[in-house]
Amino acid sequence: MSINIKSLLSVLNAKWTGSNADVLIDHISIDSRSLQNGSKTLFFALAGVNNDAHSFIPDLIENDVQNFVVQYIPEGYADKANFLVVENTLLALQELAAYYRSLFHFPVIGLTGSNGKTIVKEWLNFLLSPDYNIIRSPKSYNSQVGVPLSVIGINEKHNLGIFEAGISTVNEMVHLEKIIKPTIGVLTNIGSAHDEGFLNLVQKIDEKLLLFKDCPIIIYQKTDVVESCLTQFAAEYMVHPRKLFSWSFTDKNADVFIEKREHKNDHTFIQYQFKNETFNLEIPFNDSASIENTISCLLVLLHFDYDQETIQNRIQMLYPVRMRLEVKNGINNCSIIDDSYSSDFQSLKIALDFLESQKKKGASKTVILSDIFQSGFTNEELYSKVAQLISDNKINRIIGIGPTISSFAAKFPNSIMFENTANFIAAIDNFNFHNETILIKGARSFQFEEIVSLLEEKTHETVLEINLDAISHNFNYYKSKLAPGVKMMVMVKAFGYGNGGLEIAKLLEHHKVDYLGVAFADEGISLKNGGIKVPIMVLNPESTSFPSMIQYQLEPEIYSLKGLNAFLKIAREKNLKDYPIHIKMDTGMHRLGFENNTIDELIATLKGNSTVRVQSILSHLATSDDPKHFDFVRQQIALFEKLSSKLMSELNINPIRHTLNTSGISNFPDSQYNMVRLGIGLYGVSNDPAEQKYLENVGTLKSIISQIRTIPAGDSVGYGRRFMADATTKIATIPIGYADGISRLWGNEVGYVTIKNQKAKIVGSVCMDMLMVNVSHIDCKEGDSVIIFGESPTVIEMAVALKTIPYEIMTSISQRVKRVFFR
Repeated sequence: MSINIKSLLSVLNAKWTGSNADVLIDHISIDSRSLQNGSKTLFFALAGVNNDAHSFIPDLIENDVQNFVVQYIPEGYADKANFLVVENTLLALQELAAYYRSLFHFPVIGLTGSNGKTIVKEWLNFLLSPDYNIIRSPKSYNSQVGVPLSVIGINEKHNLGIFEAGISTVNEMVHLEKIIKPTIGVLTNIGSAHDEGFLNLVQKIDEKLLLFKDCPIIIYQKTDVVESCLTQFAAEYMVHPRKLFSWSFTDKNADVFIEKREHKNDHTFIQYQFKNETFNLEIPFNDSASIENTISCLLVLLHFDYDQETIQNRIQMLYPVRMRLEVKNGINNCSIIDDSYSSDFQSLKIALDFLESQKKKGASKTVILSDIFQSGFTNEELYSKVAQLISDNKINRIIGIGPTISSFAAKFPNSIMFENTANFIAAIDNFNFHNETILIKGARSFQFEEIVSLLEEKTHETVLEINLDAISHNFNYYKSKLAPGVKMMVMVKAFGYGNGGLEIAKLLEHHKVDYLGVAFADEGISLKNGGIKVPIMVLNPESTSFPSMIQYQLEPEIYSLKGLNAFLKIAREKNLKDYPIHIKMDTGMHRLGFENNTIDELIATLKGNSTVRVQSILSHLATSDDPKHFDFVRQQIALFEKLSSKLMSELNINPIRHTLNTSGISNFPDSQYNMVRLGIGLYGVSNDPAEQKYLENVGTLKSIISQIRTIPAGDSVGYGRRFMADATTKIATIPIGYADGISRLWGNEVGYVTIKNQKAKIVGSVCMDMLMVNVSHIDCKEGDSVIIFGESPTVIEMAVALKTIPYEIMTSISQRVKRVFFR
């Protein structure tokens, strides 16, 4: 933007203090740390609960910033800069953005919803960019601050805007609506994000719809609740003409009805009806979220009257959206900031600020930058501005890639230019990257991910391979043991027993598992953030996590009166109704749960309480895997029957009941109740040798041979010289150790690895990051694959030798070991 500061007095209803009312503003800032701040910056001193930017004004003045919007002038600085004094600096920023938006009269797409806003925005930008010069929200700038900063990026060359608006509670959208003023509204998926800020789902939808108060067209997925909210909204905020443009998988009365869906490999083929015609569309994804987001884009293209051939050609070129800047370890003590899939002027400014915040102490700053698209400026204007940004941010070296940026090389001191990515890669060894923080920012067409791969420090060569087909097999094996109608909960706690929680949860969701179980709330939140929709029970919730659990619709196991009362208090505060909880009974495990002497008080607390609903009653068996203690298991089951029946009778409820774990499923089939809980068996481990043969191995821990050496008789290996060679011995070193989860007790010829289908005994002590094995009898070389565990040795075999259980072996594998999933 470029605007005279004097003209802002009436816009912001501000009082003026200063000496130069004719200064021209070309940069708005709220970040005192940004190196882009300068004499033509207008700095808004935002004042929050924990941070007041007014305190940074003296330093900003010292750094040549002369123009401020403030709520008060710091003492002693009234004559040192230009000040616009307002009641609320955040509202003033929003008022400025709203005024600036009013100066432009082109179509603006406004997006809101719980999920998918940023992805739909980026895809619409890709789909429409061949025909429009688009200004859009950089990254996910959709907040009370992000939206005004996005809109202020508009310039005279833009002819289409795409802005997203996110809210976390009531009375926020009214401000964003004034700023965006969309002419086309898109409501994306409505999910559980920010549920805590609203009384209920209806209130959340009503608040989000306020973005479209004056919007002539609203695009949305037709559901009963959205349709109901829209009917009331349209009656209250009448716009003539207004079009409600809907789509649905189930409602044939929707404007676009998706009548068929078929998944093939990684693609989805849909057939849809529109204006009494049937069309086919190939979508390059098969997950439900991407399909919904693509259909939202489809309706926008239909609204813009694109022909079917163009729609198909462009949609089948859609790609996964990278949602964040990623910091990675690079070669030669470098840090890599990977932003290799976007290149526009607004996001470049954000990335340069991020570079400054992430730079390593003492490191120089390098930017690898492609041609920039859709800036709204002429190339001369654009690259002059880019060069100024590079200068302001004190970049030590810039590497430009692309024909356009190369033609403006003279604007960039300390620069080297290449016509294309291939030419740069061919010359990369000449650059001697060392102790640098490197921002890699390029448009997707430049394939800068290849540059990232070359400059990124190579990851740990040890991987845990997870066979998803084996998980499916084991799941179906135990499911076959269930009586008709019995539900299945699968435990994915502890990072899926060390195998990887989210990926396994997705597979189980595909198999229509009834419930997932996690130990702590953060595990459930991670799954919800990963898109998991299956109900999730948290077995060991802490009271401090209850608000987050409610926000993410996680269901707590309640095992004490203290925990129950804590949850009920929060539930009442949030006006919850029938929120599902799970009551844990202690029937002899004596770990967690209500005992017989607390049942009456539990009943009294729950009776007549409408804020929660007892979704299930459960207990935990202590010895279901040990025939010597089966009588004790039967006592536990009998007590569970007595306590759960009393609770059901007194409360007049009929919840799910479950007490069987993996071993219980096989050993006590008459006690399946309504649901069972599958744990270690899913991952290919049974306590019954007869059953083990029916299960498939899931996890294979692999590494490689780093080095091979031959030692003479009498030489030792490793710490403490615990292995002494009694003959000439060939030793292979493997890059995995106790920091990766390999027990030290597995060393000193107790354990072995498998190389070329042969056993190689571990010699000497297991080190933190390495172990050594005897390969005298194996024809192998450096780089050959090594099996740490899997088919041989199995985790069961390891557990027996180490006098522990397979659970411990599996869950001990460090997070630094990369998980690789395959089918």
